[in-house]
Amino acid sequence: MADASTATDGGFNPSSVDLDAANPRDVICYLNQGGNEYNGRLGIRISAIFVILVASSATTLFPVLCARVRWLRIPVPVYLFARYFGAGVIIATAFIHLLDPAYSEIGPATCVGMTDGWSEYSWPPAIAMASAMIIFLLDFGAECWVEQKYGLPHNDVDVQGAITTDASAAHGHAAEGECDEGLSPSNGTVAPETRPSYSHQSHQFLHSGDQNMDVKMVAARPSDNRAKEKEAALDAENADVENTDVENAQILTGNSAETERAFKQQIVAFLILEFGVIFHSVIIGLNLGVVGEELLSLYPVVVFHQSFEGLGIGARLSVIPFPKRFNWMPWALCAAYGLTTPIAIAIGLGLATTYDPGSFTASVVSGVLDSISAGILLYTGFVEMLGRDFLYNKERSRQPKRILYMLFCLFLGVALMALLGKWA
Repeated sequence: MADASTATDGGFNPSSVDLDAANPRDVICYLNQGGNEYNGRLGIRISAIFVILVASSATTLFPVLCARVRWLRIPVPVYLFARYFGAGVIIATAFIHLLDPAYSEIGPATCVGMTDGWSEYSWPPAIAMASAMIIFLLDFGAECWVEQKYGLPHNDVDVQGAITTDASAAHGHAAEGECDEGLSPSNGTVAPETRPSYSHQSHQFLHSGDQNMDVKMVAARPSDNRAKEKEAALDAENADVENTDVENAQILTGNSAETERAFKQQIVAFLILEFGVIFHSVIIGLNLGVVGEELLSLYPVVVFHQSFEGLGIGARLSVIPFPKRFNWMPWALCAAYGLTTPIAIAIGLGLATTYDPGSFTASVVSGVLDSISAGILLYTGFVEMLGRDFLYNKERSRQPKRILYMLFCLFLGVALMALLGKWA
């Protein structure tokens, strides 16, 4: 069967059906027939192209601008909100906006899922699982390659201090470098002759650009008294610190070896994330271009949906260290996300009278893409975001108020994005 419209072939008469004798596949395929629902309202659809372009681009660019524009700084709570609200959005998108629609497109109770080889297995979770495992192999391979090529990954550079108005964060590490033996007084990094070979620290350091994992976590300490002396010296230094400067996080713009190796590993995880989100954005744009009576309710939902996702992508992109030769890349990645849905809407308008989102072929394509994207976002959300920012970050767990705020932002993002799933 090539299309849902052929479900009535082979003697099936939808106006006179004996449910006891009829083939269940014929009944389901008939009930699931889509058809083209385009009903005009061209002006509203064209406006959606520009509104979504501006909204999604602005929310994606904002965190990146805060990280790269010298005079633009935001309070720490605002930065944390963008980062962890966005993480919640990504996770809710995977479950509510990708995996659930995949079941309705190619799941066992659909026309596709009851046809030929598609009926032999429940494909949405299988495709999502395969996608997640492949992403794991890519992520693991990239990390191993970087470690083998460069050795111990870069030491901590406080990206958050460069993005926000938290002055003490960026200077705290430098102060500690002046107190520890074997640490460079200028930048707080471990001197080559005293650098410990703790390879397990590389996993944390390379993947989370704004983790406040001080070099004191990997520097050897002979006694607790020495640790207290360092802490007292650090507090004294911070008392005289004024506003932070972007040079304190040279990893954002420099050409250092730390920048190079951190970039090569972090960029893989981010490209995987954006790849999965863009898949989803294409389907959303096509549907908005051809949808019928649901247009007026779907329009604002898609605007919020793309804005929330853009905020999450931008927050993650803002902490990736880009070497100077790749200074163009963060802007290009922001533009790629911002343009995807508007271009898809325009394509949908061009196919407005012919494209049938409920056809057999369209269901297969969108169902497979949704399942792949769900696997990508599930891995990225739980491993790259929650795992490395919460479970493996011992420093942040020492700040209960901050961790509670981060969790609040995370669950708010999950709740709001899940609520949007009622309409889109």
